[in-house]
Amino acid sequence: MAADTSSTGAADPLAAVSPAFRLFAEGAALPIWRTDPQARCIYVNPAWLAFRGREAAEELGHGWRDGVHPEDRGAHDDLISAAHTDRTSFTSEYRLRRHDGDFRWMLGQGTPLFEEGTFQGYCGTCFDITDRRRAEEHAAHAAAEKEALLAEVYHRVRNNLQVMVSLIGLYGRAAPQPCRPAFDALGQRVRAIALVQQHLHEAPAIASIDLAEYLQRLGRGLAQLRRAGRIVVEVAAERSALLQPRTANALGMILAEVVAEGLDATPESATCFTSVLIPDAPPGEPVRVRVISGGIGNGAVTVAPPKLGPRLIAAYAGQAEIVASGEATAEAPLELLLPVPA
Repeated sequence: MAADTSSTGAADPLAAVSPAFRLFAEGAALPIWRTDPQARCIYVNPAWLAFRGREAAEELGHGWRDGVHPEDRGAHDDLISAAHTDRTSFTSEYRLRRHDGDFRWMLGQGTPLFEEGTFQGYCGTCFDITDRRRAEEHAAHAAAEKEALLAEVYHRVRNNLQVMVSLIGLYGRAAPQPCRPAFDALGQRVRAIALVQQHLHEAPAIASIDLAEYLQRLGRGLAQLRRAGRIVVEVAAERSALLQPRTANALGMILAEVVAEGLDATPESATCFTSVLIPDAPPGEPVRVRVISGGIGNGAVTVAPPKLGPRLIAAYAGQAEIVASGEATAEAPLELLLPVPA
């Protein structure tokens, strides 16, 4: 409310408080106060006295400062001193001791008073915002707990997937030669699943994931699954969109499976190329994603024959209510119609 400055002044400070101001303030339910040009408190209304549980004489001058929480006093005094120096309005949140000894969070607001251009001090009000502050603290604590839980779940999923990859590799090396390509393909898919989870976890805002940014990051990650240049994923976005986590997860799994199918169908010397387009559409129209995949090598294009891909893609799409059609070929692109966010 006021800064601690040296004071000298009139014997009757209340003389500066007009009858009209006192009539208004004494009928108000909110604590109201008034200071003089030297930042001394010269008036507090009955609502202030009821909150503090003290006599007016104890609150006037700088007595009211005894109720400010010690941890808040320095910053509060600095803010108010600066406002008095500049003759500007101010807002401050600080803790003030109530009549029962409980410190309550207050929102203090002050406005400079001028009469014929002469600064006369400040008048202001206080609002008890303790419930709001506690709700904010609870929300922040809940958000921190949720973040910690998500991190723990992610690390457990990642560790379990790494164990699966190791087991698949061990069994693959022990399997007869004709069976080893199947184990390699399975291990590759599990690594791709782990990559999808990693990029989903690393999204800047997990509740609303930027579609283009997510697919571009995931595409770069998928390109590292095999030797450099073996996998190329190009993402072109003609519109922006935000996805819910389950939609982003399913879309990532579908893209990973398309890439895996392309690798299955092409020799090691060929490049597996996947093109992802998010076509433009009028505002309000559902978001579509178009995917084309093929292996490029020796000047020829080979397309993966149907294997597990179509069934896995349909399963992933069904989990997130994505409508899927097509085969991810140049002649029949894989068209994905994403659900409208709730």
